[in-house]
Amino acid sequence: MGIYKSEKGKEAILALYENQLKRLNVKYEDIYIDTSFGKTHLIETGNLSGSPLLVFHGGNATTAYNLLACDFLMKDFHIYAVDTIGHPGKSAEVSLSHQNNDYGKWATEVIEKLGYESISCFGGSFGAGIIAKTMCVAPQKMEKVVLYVPSGISNAPAIKSMNMMLPMIMYWITHKDKWLRKCMLPMAIVEENITDDIFETAKLSIVFSRVKTGMPSNVKAEDMEKCKAPTLVMAAEKDCLFPAKHVIPRAKKIIDNCTTYLLVSRGHMHFLTENEKKMIVDFLYKEERQNEV
Repeated sequence: MGIYKSEKGKEAILALYENQLKRLNVKYEDIYIDTSFGKTHLIETGNLSGSPLLVFHGGNATTAYNLLACDFLMKDFHIYAVDTIGHPGKSAEVSLSHQNNDYGKWATEVIEKLGYESISCFGGSFGAGIIAKTMCVAPQKMEKVVLYVPSGISNAPAIKSMNMMLPMIMYWITHKDKWLRKCMLPMAIVEENITDDIFETAKLSIVFSRVKTGMPSNVKAEDMEKCKAPTLVMAAEKDCLFPAKHVIPRAKKIIDNCTTYLLVSRGHMHFLTENEKKMIVDFLYKEERQNEV
């Protein structure tokens, strides 16, 4: 079974995808690689002379939307932005288990097929969980890592997000946008954080695709401890899905070379400050920039 409910729905999601890509106003190239899990699509863009950076998007979103949100990475990094397999986008419509390490095995193959012995990775939410799985499966493939509001470290129990259930049911019954916004509000905290881009991306995914509700499961400490790559974990104080009060302590415990940062008073969906964007760039470039001084 594919991930789209209809061909019309697939066309609508991919039309938004292409529109968002055009709005980047940068050159990009489509790359397709074969993995044992299925064909995988990536967007190659950014500074092709910069350090390579593999970027993963959030669950039920797309890499096109994610690139709009991560435009601050464009100037410094040679970006490979991957469409997660089994999610909306241009990769194979093959759903992998979020409970085991299949996503990590898939991402490892992507790195190998791109021709890198190791590479730096950036991902948020579901995408960060994929990277966490990869850190366990192939720690030697990780150069530097940024895990942003990450799944897979210390996920909140599903009951913590039950307040999103009733608005979602009302949205299915009424098809009124106000209910979908109310469903997203516990993640956003304030309505200003629900941008047109994230709302339209989420709406089309919910209406036209078979939404994945399971997030990458928490990694095992004994597996994660094998990874020695410098890792920055950024967790949000009011995140109902992956709360900082649980994510940060466990990250410090199970990740050998870990720097943590608390996103104060913010939920799962929010805006990074300019200083926080600089922190991410500086972290990924830390050794190179120190050597230049």
